[in-house]
Amino acid sequence: MTTISRRNFGKFAFGSALMMSGFGFTNVFAQTGKTAICYNVPAEWAGWGNMLQLIAKETGINVPIDNKNSGQSVSQVIAEAKNPVADAMYLGISFAINAKKAGIIEPFKGKGWQSVPDNLKDPDGYWVSIHAGTVGFMVNKEALGDVPVPKSWKDLLDPKYDGMVGFLDPSSAFVGYACAVAANQALGGSLDNFKPGIEFYKKLLENHPIIPKQTAYARCLSGEIPILFDYDFDAYRAKYTDKAPIEFVIPQEGTIQVPYVMCMVKNAPHRENGQAVIDFVLSEKGQQFWAENYLRPVLGELPASAKEKFLPDSEYKRAIGIDYARMAAVQESFSEAYLKATKG
Repeated sequence: MTTISRRNFGKFAFGSALMMSGFGFTNVFAQTGKTAICYNVPAEWAGWGNMLQLIAKETGINVPIDNKNSGQSVSQVIAEAKNPVADAMYLGISFAINAKKAGIIEPFKGKGWQSVPDNLKDPDGYWVSIHAGTVGFMVNKEALGDVPVPKSWKDLLDPKYDGMVGFLDPSSAFVGYACAVAANQALGGSLDNFKPGIEFYKKLLENHPIIPKQTAYARCLSGEIPILFDYDFDAYRAKYTDKAPIEFVIPQEGTIQVPYVMCMVKNAPHRENGQAVIDFVLSEKGQQFWAENYLRPVLGELPASAKEKFLPDSEYKRAIGIDYARMAAVQESFSEAYLKATKG
């Protein structure tokens, strides 16, 4: 699997947004004239802000920040199919599998593709994993006050956590869907039986959770969302890089590990540049970047300096892999069931 974390949100997110909206990247673009559009690369997510700066430095290719989530990215590419804007997408694995079925992406077996394990790439080259993470709770301990840090999915149904829990929309964002799958599996469900997960979310709504559409990392750091369903890499970045009072919790009932992937958009307007971006994130330097930011790279191992900041391996034994193809196949039916149950 793969994981990792990010950069100082206060200085970093503002600084990188400035750089990528016209300052740092303007010079690179003016000199090289190279650009690539990649959907779903928010500055606040998985170190993408700094990764895009590194890509510009190492390849001369300007990749602007893009704040869509996986579902929004796929919808946008479908809408633009006759006149593509994006060259590549960064997606949760189930969205990439379904994007292939929709015929909106094209195969690319780049320099790093051959080295990626077979179970972490499409055999025809339509998508390839670049890193992975483990689902859990990102907890701002100061924002909790006297309320204890939750240790399980069921803990969150206690009224004392009213208004304290946040999660991205499971019917739109991949992290939201992955968290719903994790909760469902942990509470006795399966990829063919989402009833336990749907019932959990229905009960959780009684505690008035916050449900943003976009990355909520900064809102957890600020304490606006004391408990956020998220990945380990975000929590470790918050704790060790941003020095925030954050703790990562792997729920006692269990959770899942999931990969994130990249793919080329069909008829990409800057195909070679988009391919070069994917090549770079799978290069030794690109994978080292993910590893140093607490993401588990698909190529190579986590350095000891990063791994020592993770929870013990005994905690990660509760995190399992699942059938990602099946996860993709049932995503639409889950979304329909979730919306029906939670929004009438």
